Amino acid sequence: MSIGEVLALLQGEFPDVTISKIRFLEGEGLIEPERSPSGFRKFTHLHVEQLRYILTEQRDHYLPLRVIKDRMAEELGRPRAVPGAQETQEVRLSRAELLEAAGIDDETLTELEDYGLLAAHARRYDQDALEVARSVGALARFGLHARHLRAVKAAAEREAGLVEQTVAPILKRRAPGAIGEADEVAREASTLLLDLHAALVRIGVRTVLGR
Repeated sequence: MSIGEVLALLQGEFPDVTISKIRFLEGEGLIEPERSPSGFRKFTHLHVEQLRYILTEQRDHYLPLRVIKDRMAEELGRPRAVPGAQETQEVRLSRAELLEAAGIDDETLTELEDYGLLAAHARRYDQDALEVARSVGALARFGLHARHLRAVKAAAEREAGLVEQTVAPILKRRAPGAIGEADEVAREASTLLLDLHAALVRIGVRTVLGR
């Protein structure tokens, strides 16, 4: 089944479920659909049952995802994981290594730091810094440089503020598991905001092009 077909099967029982929610659960490793050669997700009835189980546990018992994941493995079984599919290696790059990996020069990196688009921690750069540097390096081909991207940074900070609003009530409860629950909520809210941001940019670009 496609992700749209899975959504149609679940929405009667779970009206709030969305494609972004299903993608979020996949990103957290709770379901592992296969991919077609063209990159489309391929779901089975087992995946639907797993999703139904996850959504029920969240709705009825307010369980954190890590607990649901353990229970699901015991009670339902899960598709065989592809080795390394969910593994990420921590990135800790020196300044010279970042310049080489991102394909930018020292002047550009200094400009990125001056405008607050990225920063080193203990003289090392992480994966997010690398992605920022690569993106800015690619955008330079279109005449966009760090000084032009302050609006993007400001928008990201405002969106981070919205995520903070969603998790603040959870953290104030100081209940057992509150930090884990807040982390899950922050991840899902961030994913939804990114989807919204991308859609609004596409709408804006169509307007610019007169479409």
